[in-house]
Amino acid sequence: MSFSFRPATRENVSLLIGLIGASGSGKTYTAMRLAKGIAGEKRFAVIDTEAGRACHYADLFAFDHGDLKPPFRPETYADAIQAADAAGYPVIVVDSCSHEHAGDGGLLDWHEAEVTRMGGDDWKKREAVKMTAWIKPKMAHKAMVQRLLQIRAHLILCFRAEEKIEMLRGADGKMEVRPKQSLTGTGGWIPVCEKTLPYELTASLLLTADRPGVPKPIKLQEQHRALFPLDQPITEQSGERLAEWARGAVAVSPAIPPAARAIQTPDPGATDKDALIDRVEAGFDKLGLPAAERVKLSEKFAGVRNWQHAETGDLTKLLAELTRLFKAKP
Repeated sequence: MSFSFRPATRENVSLLIGLIGASGSGKTYTAMRLAKGIAGEKRFAVIDTEAGRACHYADLFAFDHGDLKPPFRPETYADAIQAADAAGYPVIVVDSCSHEHAGDGGLLDWHEAEVTRMGGDDWKKREAVKMTAWIKPKMAHKAMVQRLLQIRAHLILCFRAEEKIEMLRGADGKMEVRPKQSLTGTGGWIPVCEKTLPYELTASLLLTADRPGVPKPIKLQEQHRALFPLDQPITEQSGERLAEWARGAVAVSPAIPPAARAIQTPDPGATDKDALIDRVEAGFDKLGLPAAERVKLSEKFAGVRNWQHAETGDLTKLLAELTRLFKAKP
């Protein structure tokens, strides 16, 4: 068997973008704007699992609509997306992918059916087979993801988000109710989907009702940061920039001063939030700040005493302040 290499180039890259949000976050409208920007003058496809709600935007955007009916099995999604890709649509919007997990006939229902098949009404057997009952649903989900990775069109997948809380012990020893911290969510908002799916995508962005359309990154790698400014809504222009980048254009990003680069350099193997936490800790160390000063800065710029519990956006603010202090050192 012969195996060869050639210089790597970025050309006609297919994008998988996840937009995650609760009601009122602008999720569907933002997906439409992004799709319009990517598609240009061409029509795009919308696969709708919510009884035709996407058609509410038919007067604002030029797209072709398809209803996806239950049961919402992974292969049902994959077949519909593959059909849209075969039809030649440049962009495919799926609203919503959360039904694949929690909808009628989705992964949770499938798992429950498997538990019943293997354990019947015997609660001890049902408990014993709960892990085994995930085998078929999980294998089908993985097969769907692999099929999505082969799609030539750009995919925009919409997901619902649920607000979660957790009980944690504070610095004073008392239990406190806080937004749940998760690698697949931010600020207590957790995507309704299989837990690894947001990290299979090119970028996964959370939208919230207090700032509709303005992204908060769950997964956003360095090469894509300039394409999604975090202080403004995602628009058609965002889609145009994405399309240009996917065709091979060089994304322009702000230059980082050499003095600040030591703080800003990420760990390439980490998730985006992990990388931010590592940068913040590296910044504290390089500045030689004592523990009390670190807590003070974290409370001021990240809103929490322990920066490891901060939201991604607040970690970015804290990192910017550390960078400023580093550059201001004599």
